[in-house]
Amino acid sequence: MTTASHSRLAARPAAVLAIVLTSYLMIVLDISIVITGLPEIQESLGLSAVGLSWVQNAYMLFFGGFLLLAARAGDVFGRKRMFLSGLVLFTGTSLLIGIAPSAEVLIGARALQGMGAAILAPSVLALISTHFAEGPERTRALAYYSMVAGVGSSLGLVLGGIFADQISWRVGFVMNVPIGLVLMLAASRILEETDRKPGAFDLVGAVTSTMGMGFLVYGIIRSAEYGWSDTVTDGTISLSLVFFVIFIVNEARVRQPMLPLRLFASRERSSAYGARMLFLGAMVSFFFFTTQFMQGVLGYSPLEAGIGFLPMTLPTFVAAVLVPKLTVRFGNGGLLAMALLMTAAGMLWLGQADASASYAAGVALPMILIGFGNGFALGPLTVAGVAGVTDADAGAASGLVNVAHQLGGTLGLSVLVAVFVNAGDASLVSSDLLAHRIGVSVSWGGMFLLSATGLVLAFIVWPKMTAMRNNEQRRPQDTSGNPANTAVSHSHS
Repeated sequence: MTTASHSRLAARPAAVLAIVLTSYLMIVLDISIVITGLPEIQESLGLSAVGLSWVQNAYMLFFGGFLLLAARAGDVFGRKRMFLSGLVLFTGTSLLIGIAPSAEVLIGARALQGMGAAILAPSVLALISTHFAEGPERTRALAYYSMVAGVGSSLGLVLGGIFADQISWRVGFVMNVPIGLVLMLAASRILEETDRKPGAFDLVGAVTSTMGMGFLVYGIIRSAEYGWSDTVTDGTISLSLVFFVIFIVNEARVRQPMLPLRLFASRERSSAYGARMLFLGAMVSFFFFTTQFMQGVLGYSPLEAGIGFLPMTLPTFVAAVLVPKLTVRFGNGGLLAMALLMTAAGMLWLGQADASASYAAGVALPMILIGFGNGFALGPLTVAGVAGVTDADAGAASGLVNVAHQLGGTLGLSVLVAVFVNAGDASLVSSDLLAHRIGVSVSWGGMFLLSATGLVLAFIVWPKMTAMRNNEQRRPQDTSGNPANTAVSHSHS
């Protein structure tokens, strides 16, 4: 093989990683960039408070509802094909949002954009799983994946504030168009199509999972506005549970399931899904409530609030880069437990900030801890979520990781918004009451993270430590009392 051939082969993994991570960055940026632009969107399109909530909720509803279906479609039709399809849909709807003449067009386009994200997100993770072998190579790729997730969220808030204050909220969506076009061209030339899995498509699984996810996300979103005693809220969530029961029964019986239940046979993967949901519930709430604290209590503008997240961004980047080295030293589970504990400490610290708190001591310093924990946690969570998965199940496992990611954020925020509404003494002045409610909600997020730490210690770290101890005890001993190196002794003889 020539030197040029070697060079092309060496460059291909880097090119693949650049393509899939840039596309994932678009998704992450899009979720957070809209937050600091919401006031301008409301003013420019004349949206009510309820209508404004659907700018984000429509995206979340379709993103969560179509994840499992999109992940399975990648197995059936090929992941490169689904990746390009998601990229086309996401890019096209970004343009439509950017030029939307009315609220109705904007919300409809956001829903379709959520569907594009649902196709892209599991495709990104599945392409990483299939292009990078399990071990150090995949750990390094997933570390960059987690870095994109962490830094992209913070960067989106900053960019959203800059665009809303200085140019227009529309720029945040229109900028996806040239990026998307370049990605389409690069992906069509560089990505290799994965093997398609022929066979019957699990139609019952596709319908019941999509309906179950859709009704659940809708019910959770509605509960934040109408409460848990609302008839429609209770009805949609009950209906989602019915669909999920049918889905599970079907998946256990069908020959080629959309979501093989064997994925839950691993304690490591199952606990990683649970820990991811708790982690995302805390982190989404961190962004939501900290933005309100900086604007409503400290009096920051949207731009200042966006910049106020920077103490978290740099530590997240640094931590994500260090993940491969630290994984070798502490193990994936050990690093994950430390990361979750670090993030919990930062959240509990942040929860102590009151109306008299300064930005530096009450917000920025806790953010540094949260940033390091965030950067250290996401990669190991993803590694544990796809550990030991065969290539045939890569799409389904990737979809499940993304489902846990999306539902965890939605469920966690819904619970903590309910905590927020019911916390505090109404006799407090407005800024004191807001600060108190935010502090209680953020502290609950810290408790989520402590629960996630317990899951990881109990079902990932402890079993591996026990297995290692048992292996040490089973090793034969030599005459000096040290483990016998039988093979070495034989080789010397």
